Amino acid sequence: MKKFAIPTVNNLLTPHFGHCEKFAIVETEDNSIINVNYVTPPVHQPGSYPKFLADQGVSIIISGGMGVKAQELFTQNNIEVCIGVHTDSPQNLVEQYLAGQLQTGQNLCDH
Repeated sequence: MKKFAIPTVNNLLTPHFGHCEKFAIVETEDNSIINVNYVTPPVHQPGSYPKFLADQGVSIIISGGMGVKAQELFTQNNIEVCIGVHTDSPQNLVEQYLAGQLQTGQNLCDH
């Protein structure tokens, strides 16, 4: 099983990781989505999201952009980071990832 986290605003990927309303936690098994749950994150402080998501069992983050320090903290927690992804629904983004078709690109965050 793999768990993905996607930072969202209005149930869509938000370009700025640290400004999300909720995280979509998407659970997959055998390359199929088995559950999607929206969770409210803790107050955004440096280092709070990597620990929170690691505690949720997340192994992959799909994001528009995030700061370099956050990327390093996720790597330290053995969480893969996909950045430069454009807004879409969490389900579509995870399906694209599972099919090897997720389009990543330039980090959409400038810090």
